[in-house]
Amino acid sequence: MQYRKYLAELIGTFMLVFCATGAGIANEASKGTITHVGVAITCGLIILSMIYALGDISGAHLNPAVSIAFAAAKRFSWSQVIPYSIAQTAGAVLASLSLKLLFPSSEFLGATMPSGSLTQSFVMEIILAVILMFVILAVSTGAKEKGITAGIAIASVVGLEIMFAGPICGASMNPARSFGPAIMSGHMEHFWIYLSAPVIGMLIATGLYNVIKEQKNT
Repeated sequence: MQYRKYLAELIGTFMLVFCATGAGIANEASKGTITHVGVAITCGLIILSMIYALGDISGAHLNPAVSIAFAAAKRFSWSQVIPYSIAQTAGAVLASLSLKLLFPSSEFLGATMPSGSLTQSFVMEIILAVILMFVILAVSTGAKEKGITAGIAIASVVGLEIMFAGPICGASMNPARSFGPAIMSGHMEHFWIYLSAPVIGMLIATGLYNVIKEQKNT
């Protein structure tokens, strides 16, 4: 029953975007009570929770770029990439719609925005995506992100990257996570960075990991 996987991806991405962007919105509304460190920890914890909750159902990709990279690594069917991406994007949009209703005065709704040059953010997002996907491939089984090791490792990387790179480029690493608040807030001007860079970075990570894996097996 494939619909269970799609529903799991929709629900998981909804929860990810609601908590990740919601933490930023709440931090802004509370004048910095949560802090940027708190936002980063929130993002890591919701990733960890969703991997444990949904990993054995859909793999807990929660990210179209991850699904594409898994398919490129031959761990996931290409025929499932579009349905997964649609479910993930729908979950992200619903989360941002919910936050818009809860925080109507928020201008950006947690949208990822470059703080410096577009080139700087584009390159940083690629590198962040490389690091994240490299770890995902190393700790996952097939296209399943399930288990104590996988959950802790992936959540730690997400929290770490948001901690130091969030103030510079937004540290999205996820087209769906960026699309939801961008479309709901009407700030689509920089979305191309957060659509293309994660996919490019994760495909690079797939190639790098395949080289390392081949070396290990020889």
